[in-house]
Amino acid sequence: MPKTTQPTDSRRRYATKQWRKGTVKLRRKKFEKELERLQVELVKLQEWVKDKGLKVVVIFEGRDGAGKGGVIKRITERVSSRVFRVVALSAPTEREKSQLYVQRYLQHLPAASEVVIFDRSWYNRALVERVMGFCTEEQALYFLGTCPGIEDAMVRSGIILVKYWFEVSQPEQTRRFMSRINDGRKIWKLSPMDLESHRRWYDYSRARDQMIAATDTKIAPWFVVPADNKRRARLNCIAHLLSMIPYHEIPRKGVRLPKRQKSRGYIEPKRQYKYVPAIY
Repeated sequence: MPKTTQPTDSRRRYATKQWRKGTVKLRRKKFEKELERLQVELVKLQEWVKDKGLKVVVIFEGRDGAGKGGVIKRITERVSSRVFRVVALSAPTEREKSQLYVQRYLQHLPAASEVVIFDRSWYNRALVERVMGFCTEEQALYFLGTCPGIEDAMVRSGIILVKYWFEVSQPEQTRRFMSRINDGRKIWKLSPMDLESHRRWYDYSRARDQMIAATDTKIAPWFVVPADNKRRARLNCIAHLLSMIPYHEIPRKGVRLPKRQKSRGYIEPKRQYKYVPAIY
């Protein structure tokens, strides 16, 4: 396992400054304006991916409640699901448990002209499975040792691989969990695993540190997103993702709306439609 290097004082000060900046509230109007601009760029990226036949994988990992789902939603809400595909696998079946560990993930890798977003990925073995005891320590360490080689093979096959870790502070994670508990619209987001992850904060911290130390490679580095401020985290992550994939706008012909055809005697039929009740 690669040795970790201690950050210098200047790097610590820079990280602290960036973290504090990320906690300053961003007004909704400014957020929505910037989000619209970035989503236009995502559409341009989409057309470039289709035109050049690119293969892109984006991995989202992080603490429970850190806001990964919100960022994924903002990335995908204005692009085509035929190009941007989200993979969020449930717990493995008995058959999948008997397979090579990464096998069920590899089948979801992109073909040409596709962007695959993993909402949690093969790194489950280094995090959830390891902390919760769903795999042995030997299996977790073996994964950490072999993962860089697998990702190296992906990149060398032509896949653009981008990995994000979303980090949230203890107080903010607690606040978000309490919000889920007290909001009937969010209660489905709170699983027994989430509750246990709240209790095992430091177990997850140790697992995260070892995971990043072992798999933060030159060919497939990790990028950490401070996520205490959801709006800033979303904008920062999307902007960074756009910077990681060189693209240009594909020229498009001007669009003219054609005139409607003539009715040629068509008359709306007289029948009673079953209308939705006008409650509002």
